[in-house]
Amino acid sequence: MKRLFSKTSKNASSAKSLAPASEPPITGRSTAAHPVKKPDFVAPPVSHSDPHEHIALLASEDGLFIRPHGGAGPPLNSATHVRVSWGKTTNIAELPGDGGGPSVDWKESVVVYGIVGLMSLFNASYLLVITSRSDVGHLFDASHSIYGVKSVVSIPLVRDRAKAVLSRIASRNASGNRPSLLVNDDDDPQPSERASGGPQVKFADEEEVRILTPLAKQVNFSVNNNSRPVSPGPSSGASTPISDESVTNSPVMTIASRMSFWGRPSKRESSISEAAVRDIEHSLLDERESLSSAVQDTLGEAGEVISSIIAATAPAPGSSEERYTELEGRILREFIREFTKGDMYFALHFDITRSLQHKHEQFAKLHAQNKLLAELDALPKDAALNPLDDEVNVLFEPSAMLPLWRRVDRQFWWNEWLSKPLIDAGLHSYVTPIMQGYIQISPFDLPEDNTTARGGSVGPIDYIVISRRSRDRAGLRYQRRGVDDEAHVANFVETEAITRVQRNGISNVFSYVQIRGSIPLFWTQSGYSMKPPPILAPERTSEQNLDALKRHFRNTVPVYGPHTIVNLTEQQGKEAMITHAYREYAVKLDPKDAQYCEFDFHRETKGMKYENISKLVNQLERVFQSQGYEFFWVSNNLLLSKQKGVFRVNCIDCLDRTNVVQSAFARHVLSMQLEAVGLLTPLSGKSGVDVTFNDVWANNGDAISRAYAGTSALKGDFTRTGKRDLGGLLNDGVNSLTRMYSATFSDWFRQAVIDFMLGCRTLSVFEEFLIKLQSTDPRELIRLSKIRAEAIATSVARVLSEGETLISGWTVFSPERLNVKYDDRFEEKVLLLSAHALYIVSYDYGLEKTKLYTRIPLGAIIRLEKGAYIISPLEEASRDPVQNAGFSVYWHSSDQITMRMTSYSIRNCPEDAVTTPPALSAGSSATLKPMLPRREPSKATTLSRILSKVSENATGADTCFAAFKVLPVEPARARSGSRTRYTEPADDLAGATACNQVVELMVDVIRRACEDTGNPPVVIDRDVVSLAEARKMTSIYSKMEYGMKRLLWLGALV
Repeated sequence: MKRLFSKTSKNASSAKSLAPASEPPITGRSTAAHPVKKPDFVAPPVSHSDPHEHIALLASEDGLFIRPHGGAGPPLNSATHVRVSWGKTTNIAELPGDGGGPSVDWKESVVVYGIVGLMSLFNASYLLVITSRSDVGHLFDASHSIYGVKSVVSIPLVRDRAKAVLSRIASRNASGNRPSLLVNDDDDPQPSERASGGPQVKFADEEEVRILTPLAKQVNFSVNNNSRPVSPGPSSGASTPISDESVTNSPVMTIASRMSFWGRPSKRESSISEAAVRDIEHSLLDERESLSSAVQDTLGEAGEVISSIIAATAPAPGSSEERYTELEGRILREFIREFTKGDMYFALHFDITRSLQHKHEQFAKLHAQNKLLAELDALPKDAALNPLDDEVNVLFEPSAMLPLWRRVDRQFWWNEWLSKPLIDAGLHSYVTPIMQGYIQISPFDLPEDNTTARGGSVGPIDYIVISRRSRDRAGLRYQRRGVDDEAHVANFVETEAITRVQRNGISNVFSYVQIRGSIPLFWTQSGYSMKPPPILAPERTSEQNLDALKRHFRNTVPVYGPHTIVNLTEQQGKEAMITHAYREYAVKLDPKDAQYCEFDFHRETKGMKYENISKLVNQLERVFQSQGYEFFWVSNNLLLSKQKGVFRVNCIDCLDRTNVVQSAFARHVLSMQLEAVGLLTPLSGKSGVDVTFNDVWANNGDAISRAYAGTSALKGDFTRTGKRDLGGLLNDGVNSLTRMYSATFSDWFRQAVIDFMLGCRTLSVFEEFLIKLQSTDPRELIRLSKIRAEAIATSVARVLSEGETLISGWTVFSPERLNVKYDDRFEEKVLLLSAHALYIVSYDYGLEKTKLYTRIPLGAIIRLEKGAYIISPLEEASRDPVQNAGFSVYWHSSDQITMRMTSYSIRNCPEDAVTTPPALSAGSSATLKPMLPRREPSKATTLSRILSKVSENATGADTCFAAFKVLPVEPARARSGSRTRYTEPADDLAGATACNQVVELMVDVIRRACEDTGNPPVVIDRDVVSLAEARKMTSIYSKMEYGMKRLLWLGALV
């Protein structure tokens, strides 16, 4: 965020005295929802208030008005208010006064708990607000409250729609369904909204018989013990028993219930009334009847039957606006689901993204700087030096004068991109940083025998687990694996266990941090089976893997200290390849601050012998002693020890096995901490200590698993109870099936939403999804941009003559053969324009070599045609002529046309073809025929035949041509401070935001180059391949294949 502070604040001076209401806005400017230029506002060097705890929203004629609210108390007399203008291009301005007037009545406002951010979609922009929160608890002090995001509502920035949404929210508040949203309610959470605290486990008696078969009448067992407090956050029983919900919502039933997607609103949408739900049920009944009639009445080929089924159950939208409206609704529902599934947390008065030791290190650094300035007599007069160097406040907030969003660790700030409009407008008190992960605060009491064994009084012990999930390489299980080019790994989570023990009036605070993250190599894993094997990325070299591993530890070691790598993957079987590679690269790198350790979890615990995990703890006990691994310990405000290293635990997913082992490490550390203050560790597995501890860590594993894999953690019964049984195995089987279904169908769209939510991709990611039914990793786009730039550079070095001046170079999509516009084989070619000729280069991206090039003198070019280039008519995005454009280059065939190819022999000129089909005339489309898949040449094919086929359709005719389709435009987008960003487009294409604009620029450059040679070509506006032609050339099999995929993939979004 360095660029946000490059200018002085404009409203710093305005804060001293408010201008009259008739004067311009205080902010002095408006900001778009997602501006691309540098912001004009910075954080002034004065104290900033924390984010507002309650915010009032009011829809007026001029826009959506926002101001702070007093919550349960009287309304605040705010000196300013914020106006968000109506419209897709949203402007935000801070205005003096409260905006009151004849048409503005703040009594009609709606109170929310915070703003997630602004999001601009196809048809409108939306303000996302927190309408319900759960009270997780507080960190040692009531002023350090932590909340969980419970409900998020998207308010469209369209006046009538916004009023309707706010009216529904107000109605729910008044009806009492959401008491926390009432303007005059007590801010103390109601029982229905207050999160519970404590364990949710009831141990079964030894003689109790488990019934594993379903009964006709379900028997409900109580899982809450009234003698103990209830644990906060999501229900902790999700991973142990097989609930009714997990059986009825099986993958098969889910697929069957999601076979219709277009025009079917989600039943889970919060704004749907009971009448609307009944209408949906009737429509689904009608839909099933239409499906049955379609199957019974349709006669003919199987393809016609399938086409009729698809048309009956998955009709395409009638218009582009309807399509975008439905897609926009799905984006919003998925976005809200991501923020309300129970793993998003925020605090208003302190930073929850940094560990206690990290904050202390920041404090120590600031203290050392001030001490040095004091010695130099350069310390400001208003700054005081802490006289007690050794006194430590565990709740100290470094740089407390700054806004909260400037203090958080950006690695764990998930709504930063959505908050940028508010940051750019200088509305620091409206920015609420949200973190993904898990937080639970649970007290427990030691048995009297343990507390009195060594004398003294001991109060309740607070045990807190805070997991922080990184947004770098964020995503879902099979979409994000391994490491990226910035050395960020998938599913990186920092877990901090905090313990406070009060004994004899002395407070002891302990903190211990562990980390988990995907294996830091380039590897992938397909999600189309139950247990797919992980494989190393074939396009990556060993040098790249070694460099990524080195840079990853270079990033994490300075933050966490020396690493002990605990690899839990299988050493034999499907995971053996990635395990051996990790070991090999770790040994080859031999970092002095990273020690590698292996523990084959599945082999060691075979036969449900999970007690064997203690072998690993005992094995690493020497690591605790030899490397000085301790924990952060503050006793009576004095620092006694610091954590000097970290365990980095991983399996393949970094979920189930990792959580079991990390909980074992944490249990061992907890025993050390209790012993450090003279308390005995309880030996009973059913003591209050173990019940609370197991419940907290089981909930933590479930939360991280739901975020990454979509289900609760496997092996959760052992983490929760300390035992592994058959019921847990059956539950793991259901969760595994659910994970496979999610990875196959729903995760692709969820990944696109996550990439867009984090600012990694633009709206084009959804266009790409509708065409490919999957989305590209944004880091892969960065890598591809580099590869394309290297391809152009290599082609220039190999193709251009000595002294020949290059005008421009591009990568384009083109048929493999010349003289055709539509083919069954397309490839990405390099197009080079010099001062004398146009080069069409077929490039081998795998070998990084030129395969074939054709040199066309500029004097031979006679015509340029530009227009729509439609390859697939199946989806609206691929039919859009604005984003699907190209051009054709026509030239006279002559001896001046040069063709060369790499044959790995002395022959490099293709032989003339035996027969040459007639070239396509300028205005004819009769020769555009559907292309059947061509057979691959057999191994016995001679070199002469290969060379002759390359030149097929390229010689023998008076006029030849080549067709080019420009690649999709993905605007450069990268976070400030990121070391890697999308490669900037060529200078002659700068400013183009659509494919047709790129075509105009490229054709103009070629035309001007030809004019410089004295031979200006004719430029004609004519479609390369029109929509009608593309429809004729699309086979019924392609339509059926895409229709079935659309039925399954998009049907899963409802």
